[in-house]
Amino acid sequence: MARSLACAFFFDTEPLGETGRHALDACALCSKLLRRDSDIFMYRGDTPFCSEECRYEQMHLDAACARQAASARRKQHAQRSKHEAAAAPVSRKAGVSVASY
Repeated sequence: MARSLACAFFFDTEPLGETGRHALDACALCSKLLRRDSDIFMYRGDTPFCSEECRYEQMHLDAACARQAASARRKQHAQRSKHEAAAAPVSRKAGVSVASY
């Protein structure tokens, strides 16, 4: 019985219209070439890494970027709220700010 060689040539075929490197040729962090007979550590579904350490470092970089973006959004929201509060009309009788939402 002849066995199928389709799986053996998975990395050898190149999609039509796409030339160059394959998606699983190199580590996404350190660019180390990935060998076909070695383990590939994946992150977020389609990002290959050569080791658990590279994948772990990328996870920490992503978390730091997410924290920084969240902090920037909070600062921007606080500045916007502060600006809106300063621009709100003040009632002369009671000295209370009247905000229209």
